[in-house]
Amino acid sequence: MQKRKLGNSGLQVSALGLGCMGMSFSYGPPKDTQEMTALLRAAVERGITFFDTAEVYGPYTNEELLGHALADFRKQLVIATKFGFDLTGSDNRPGVPSLTSRPERIKQAVEGSLKRLRVEVIDLLYQHRVDRNVPIEDVAGTVKELIQAGKVKHFGLSEAGVQTIRRAHAVQPVTALQSEYSLWHRVPEKEVIPTLEELGIGFVPYSPLGKGFLTGAMNENTKLESTDFRSTLPRFTPEAMKANQALIDLLAGIAQRHKATPAQIALAWLLVQKPWIVPIPGTTKLQRLDENIGAVAVELTADDLRQIETTAAQITVKGARYPEKLEQMTGR
Repeated sequence: MQKRKLGNSGLQVSALGLGCMGMSFSYGPPKDTQEMTALLRAAVERGITFFDTAEVYGPYTNEELLGHALADFRKQLVIATKFGFDLTGSDNRPGVPSLTSRPERIKQAVEGSLKRLRVEVIDLLYQHRVDRNVPIEDVAGTVKELIQAGKVKHFGLSEAGVQTIRRAHAVQPVTALQSEYSLWHRVPEKEVIPTLEELGIGFVPYSPLGKGFLTGAMNENTKLESTDFRSTLPRFTPEAMKANQALIDLLAGIAQRHKATPAQIALAWLLVQKPWIVPIPGTTKLQRLDENIGAVAVELTADDLRQIETTAAQITVKGARYPEKLEQMTGR
C-alpha cells in the first residue's frame, strides 16, 4: 500500500483509509463483532494503516470494536476519532445527541475514547461538527492543551467552513479536514481545497463512494431498510437515484477500459486530485475492501480525466445530500 502525508504535518498514513462507522452505526443493524474484527485485521494485513471512528458511532461501540480488534497492531496504525456531541440526549429526548464542543465535554470525550480505543494517545482528534455556541478558538485551545498533555497528537476538523478552518489553525495547527467529497459532491473544490493547500492541511474525504451509490450496486429499485439512514436522504429517493445513474454510466465506461470497477474509478479520481488527499471508504465486506484497495493501482490517463470533467459538468446531481437539519451542521 502506498503512503501519503496529510499536509505539512508529517502524519503519514496509507493512501486509502478505512471508515468504520457502518460496522456499528447508520447502515442498518450493527454487524457481527467477530466478522468486523476479522475485517479490520484483514485491512491491516493488506497495508491499511489509517482507521476512522467516532465517539458517537454506536454510540461508543465502534471505538470499542477498534480498540479490541486493532490492539495487537497499535504501534503501526493511525486511529482517528471525533468529539462534538452531547450523548446524554437533547430536546428532552434521551439518546438523541446534540452538538456541543464545550471544553469540559471535549476533555470528557477524550478520556472515554482513550479507554475504549485502548490507547495512551489519540493519533488524530477531529471536532465532528462545528458548534456555533463555542468559539472555535476555545475548541482549538482545548485540543492544544490535550496535545501538550500527551493525550492527543494531531487536531482535525470535520465539515468546517474556510473561516473556521483559518481561525482554528491560528490557535492550533490543523492536520486534516474530514468532509464529504466525491464525484457527486464537489462543493469543497470551490473554497475548501484551495484553503487547505494554502495552509498545508491534509484532506480526508468521507463517503468517497457516495454512501455506496457510486459503486454501481444501487439503482431506483433498491429498497433501503428503515434502519439504514440513507432512507432519510433526499439523494436516495428512487427518483434521484434514477436521475443520478448518469454518473454510474460515466464511471462504468472508464472502468471497462481499465478492467476496473466504477468504485475503483471513483476512488482513483479522488486520489489523483491532490497528493495529500486520503479517502476513507467504508465497508463491512472483505470483497469490497479488496476492491477499494485495488483503486490505488488504477492509473487514470489525461484523456480519462478530461472525459470525467467534461461529462460530469453536464450532469446535475439530483437530490440534497442531507435533510435540511443535518445540512445546517456543515460548512460552518
